[in-house]
Amino acid sequence: MKTCPNCNAQIEDNAAFCTSCGTRFASEPAAAPEQPAAPAAPAVPAVDPYDHTAEFDAKDISENKVIAMLVYLLGIIGVFIALIVGKSSPYAAFHVRQALKFTVLEAILAICAVVLIWTIVVPAAAGICSMILLVLKVIAFFQICSGKAKEPAIVREFSFLK
Repeated sequence: MKTCPNCNAQIEDNAAFCTSCGTRFASEPAAAPEQPAAPAAPAVPAVDPYDHTAEFDAKDISENKVIAMLVYLLGIIGVFIALIVGKSSPYAAFHVRQALKFTVLEAILAICAVVLIWTIVVPAAAGICSMILLVLKVIAFFQICSGKAKEPAIVREFSFLK
């Protein structure tokens, strides 16, 4: 009989698992020569390529958080306000670029909906896409509230205004 190293229960010698706690026992190879263990690969931290928060100074983020929020709340008017008030802030400029992407997409949707209004399907699809963009703006707004600078989904695929 052998003893479980986890719970000290008595187990049969040929048991692979502890019947009390479920601990698995290492199988013992018969006369196999020991080989040196391969060195473990260094752990690589997961990095979000769309998160640019580390590129900005914490002071810049805290001082210009409200200005960055305006670009998502007020649309193009908020962009103009941010360009005037936060012109020296890289953090505000980042969010201005993201908001301009939203504005361009919204303009494209509006033009497509107006030009193809007779189809009925295109204006309905444009309305759904506009709602999706609104949800993405709300998400971006709350990321600013937590002091982040992440490229919003969908608009990040548009490489203009990098």
